[in-house]
Amino acid sequence: MQFGMIGSGSWATALSKILTDNGNTIHWWVRNTDTINYMQQRKHNPHYLSAAYFNKEQLLLHNDINEVVAKSDVLVIAVPSAYIESALEELDKNALEGKKVISAIKGILPSCNQLLNDYLAQHFNFPLENYFTVLGPCHAEEVAAEKLSYLTFSGVEEAEAGNLAAFFKTDYLNTVTNHDIMGVQYAAVLKNIYALGAGIAHGLEYGDNFQSVYIANAADEMVKFSRKVIKDFSLENTSINYASSVYLGDLLVTCYSLYSRNRTFGNMIGKGYSVKSAQLELNMVAEGYNASKCIFITNKTVQAEIPIATTIYQILWEHVPAIEGFKKIEGLLM
Repeated sequence: MQFGMIGSGSWATALSKILTDNGNTIHWWVRNTDTINYMQQRKHNPHYLSAAYFNKEQLLLHNDINEVVAKSDVLVIAVPSAYIESALEELDKNALEGKKVISAIKGILPSCNQLLNDYLAQHFNFPLENYFTVLGPCHAEEVAAEKLSYLTFSGVEEAEAGNLAAFFKTDYLNTVTNHDIMGVQYAAVLKNIYALGAGIAHGLEYGDNFQSVYIANAADEMVKFSRKVIKDFSLENTSINYASSVYLGDLLVTCYSLYSRNRTFGNMIGKGYSVKSAQLELNMVAEGYNASKCIFITNKTVQAEIPIATTIYQILWEHVPAIEGFKKIEGLLM
């Protein structure tokens, strides 16, 4: 099995570490030639997770995405959702034929308001049966430090999801499988919005008691939205444990962890930063920002009751003052 890695950020680097620690040689698309030269010489990514070192014999680094795709059986896409289209624009419409894709993104493509599987189906005629997701709870920094983590692999073909998951299982990483391919993706989008809100609450100096109630209510919203999505996709009889790691676990760690860029971004908003200033200060992509708008638009069709996510959207995109928005949220919590 030949793996290709699309992306060179922290999550792509962490997943590359997992695959190579398991003895796999990977084809890795890195856009910048200087970065490729550095990695070949110094054996680590100079920009992300620089403490994670690689056996350079296992890294086949390319700045041509077509070469990576052509030489790979399985493509792991780990590019921030806002940059997916520019990353894949050079590919021929038949380039993904016969491939399997593992999505490691946790967002909706903001320009077209689509999940990655929908975008791939529209532009590459890519079948859902060959599409899988890898989701947390799992921070790249803890993977790099080899702290025990868990990843959930989802796909409509759950047995094949399990086969792919086996390539990622290590002494420091456990894997589980799941068949809720739509629900896990929307849960990953929503948890980033709620984590951004948790950061805003922290910046506004709400305490731990409020945070716990806020997160409990956010979890309830996430379940309501997921159930509506399942109904819309005619999967009402699907049995799902929403207290499992890929739903509740990922929400908790993203809301509480100091590694969470969404929480950090929100904390800045709560402290009075403008969105633009927070983006410049963070210098990394906080998926929850674009996600809040995407979910707001999507929910016009889904029609789930998600007032917390809606209020976060209003704070970020409609310039509702954070303190005013959270006064509204106070009255919603139970």
